[in-house]
Amino acid sequence: MRIKRAVNAVKKRRKIFKLAKGYRGAKSKLYRVSREAVMKSQMYAYVGRKDKKGAFRKIWIARINAAARMNGLSYSRFMNGLKKNGIDLNRKVLADLAVNDAAAFTALCEKAKA
Repeated sequence: MRIKRAVNAVKKRRKIFKLAKGYRGAKSKLYRVSREAVMKSQMYAYVGRKDKKGAFRKIWIARINAAARMNGLSYSRFMNGLKKNGIDLNRKVLADLAVNDAAAFTALCEKAKA
C-alpha cells in the first residue's frame, strides 16, 4: 500500500503561504518563490532581533553622554567614576534617570567627579 502525501503537502504549502501573505507578486502566489522569500524574511527577523539590542545600547549611551556633558563630564569619565565608586547601574537605568530624573543623575555625576 502506498502513502499519499496530498493532505500533508497542502498543509505544508498553506503554512508557507500564510507567512508570505502580503508579499508582492509571485512571492505570495507561487510556492517555490514564496518559500524562499519566507526563509529570507525569517533570517532577517532573526538578525534584526540581535541588532535591536545593539541599537538600544547606542541610544542609551548617547543619552547618558548628553546628560553627563551637561554636568561637565564626558561619558567615559562618568562611567569610570561610577565604576571606581562601586556604583553598579546598567546603561538602560542610567539613560532612564538622565531623561526622567535629572536631579538623581546630577547626584550620580557629583559622585563620579569625586
